[in-house]
Amino acid sequence: MSVWEWCAVIACGLCIGAAKTGINGLGTIVVPVLALIFGAKPSTGILLPMLCCADLFAVAYYRRSATWKYIIRLLPWTLTGFVLALFTDHLIPDKGFKTLIGACILVGLGVMLWNEYRAKNSEIPSSWWFAALFGIMGGFSTMIGNAAGPIMAVFLLSVRLPKNSFVGTAAWFFMIVNFLKLPLQYFVWDNINGETLLFNLSMLPSIAAGAWIGIIFVKKVSEKNYRVAVYVLTLVSTLILFF
Repeated sequence: MSVWEWCAVIACGLCIGAAKTGINGLGTIVVPVLALIFGAKPSTGILLPMLCCADLFAVAYYRRSATWKYIIRLLPWTLTGFVLALFTDHLIPDKGFKTLIGACILVGLGVMLWNEYRAKNSEIPSSWWFAALFGIMGGFSTMIGNAAGPIMAVFLLSVRLPKNSFVGTAAWFFMIVNFLKLPLQYFVWDNINGETLLFNLSMLPSIAAGAWIGIIFVKKVSEKNYRVAVYVLTLVSTLILFF
């Protein structure tokens, strides 16, 4: 790796840590950068352990802030998305997958905004099909390309969680999901090995620094501004999927 590639990867570590502890949306930016440096499929095996490390930092800090009813509601559908991804990943081209997921997220953002500004008493976010839709999309996209961050953000924004509960719920959800993915990527896709894990270990300082940045950000920003920031970052990170 060149000096510039090392700088890019270290920046990715910072973004991953910050995304997991509150600056949602930064994680999606990492996906195309690592794919450019390492290749599409190998990059998922490098990224996943980095995400798991960041999940541990996030859960350690926000461990008491999760709203478990939403995690429990999403997980069965997320596992369904896992299975779909395992059987269909070879059928969907990389560009087509990103476009499909990006379009679904944009629809979800539209539903969220409609719910927030036009139908404040709407029961859509509490409907079983809403959790099913986002759970399946989240499981499928995280298995194929570690790109479930924007999907989870739209769901949690839609159910109007306070900022600490938002981050805590996402932290626990993704820790469970990402650790479930580890054996699948190790044994089925064979893109995690001793060499990649040693590389992941070298990224720990940047991930920890990013996690600290995210925690400070959540502490400083107001509830209203936090929702706006998450919405904007989610929109930007979703648009990146189209390129």
